[in-house]
Amino acid sequence: MKLIINGVFGRMGKAVAALAAASPDVTVVCGVDIASGTADFPVTERIDDYTGEADVIIDFSHHSGTVAICDYAAKRGIPVVIATTGHTEEEKAYIAETAKKTAVFASANMSLGVALLCKLCKEAAAFLEGADIEITEKHHNKKLDAPSGTALMIADGIKKVKEESFYVFDRSSVRRQREKAEIGIHAVRAGNIVGEHEVLFALGNEHITISHSAFNRELFADGAFKAARFLVGKDAGFYNMEDLVASK
Repeated sequence: MKLIINGVFGRMGKAVAALAAASPDVTVVCGVDIASGTADFPVTERIDDYTGEADVIIDFSHHSGTVAICDYAAKRGIPVVIATTGHTEEEKAYIAETAKKTAVFASANMSLGVALLCKLCKEAAAFLEGADIEITEKHHNKKLDAPSGTALMIADGIKKVKEESFYVFDRSSVRRQREKAEIGIHAVRAGNIVGEHEVLFALGNEHITISHSAFNRELFADGAFKAARFLVGKDAGFYNMEDLVASK
């Protein structure tokens, strides 16, 4: 597998590069990053500067670079795994348009465990009628976006089975009782927490909690690798963790 890593000198980019170095069947043909650094493969500041062969792109950079990555992937017909978060609605629409031209895998979280958590939360929301639902996510103090893309992904999954739901991010500005259709979403930023997500389903006589904790960033790199292998050879279209889990 010939791989391009976008954001190669970031924390996740470095984790992907390390995993690639340990995989005999993977060759990093190009790294892309505006930051400086050293690598055992060619690195360029602009992805358009690489004109060689590639089987797939893994993007762990910043959402502001989405348009450039999508344009390159569509122009060259190279599948792309988009693992960045914090996309605007316009950027999300651009990703969807790109999926009409090449294979695109996008997920706010590359953990298979989180994919399972999302599935379980949808089932719990459908089964536990009348439950108050609260999502709490915790990340390191350098994370830029809040709430996390994963928390929103979980909430969006629940909303598919509870269409009347709406999200509440801040209760300090309004003095009122909680409404049944609320999904409370809370963000904690502290220390070096890699990623923790907890979903509480509170009923009158019992509480059910579904949670996931990430202990290192390698698990996200591994998930991105699995997504990349899954994507190679796929027809143009939009794919996500549900598709990857279903393929197991």
